[in-house]
Amino acid sequence: MRHEVHQLARKYSLGFCQLFLECPLECCLQRNRLRSDPLPDQTIYLMAEKIEMPDVKKNAWEQNSLILKSFDCTSEDNEQIINLLATALENPLKPNEENTEQKEADRAICAASAVHQADQTCRRIISQTMKDAKDKNILPNEMKSLAEQLNKLKTEFLEDLRQGNNLKNQICTQNQYSDPATSVISSFQREATNALNKYIFK
Repeated sequence: MRHEVHQLARKYSLGFCQLFLECPLECCLQRNRLRSDPLPDQTIYLMAEKIEMPDVKKNAWEQNSLILKSFDCTSEDNEQIINLLATALENPLKPNEENTEQKEADRAICAASAVHQADQTCRRIISQTMKDAKDKNILPNEMKSLAEQLNKLKTEFLEDLRQGNNLKNQICTQNQYSDPATSVISSFQREATNALNKYIFK
């Protein structure tokens, strides 16, 4: 959630900072029980499991963060908080600039992955088609001809995928887009079946 807030601050060129009050679980439970309308202890346990302290080493965008011990605040802490807020206000975040080079690199990786996936699947389809042809007792010279035809088809389909525009506006991120090689594989399967049927039903 805090990353989403950071992105909003960046989008609208606002200052961003984080103030994290570190408090031991037992202290949280004791304070909660003193409230006029306390939460169930289980809720405090769940919150303690889920809440994450800012981690500058892991997330560079969290560098403008301050972690304080909530049970031992001092006047020095008040000064740190004011400085934190002042720094955030004086240094609003800049909107993300479109990284064209990175997008092109991502597209190239996505395209290569799609072609590799399609190539592996087409090879399996060819293998299965040749097995089916053998089971149908197709003559050896026709088997050779079929194999050549299928390999030529595979080369053409993969080149179409490599040169196609279906990846142009996609960046390859997990589960965000459907498999771009699916339509190519499906078409190749149909062509392979048609090629086999020409020998079976000639």
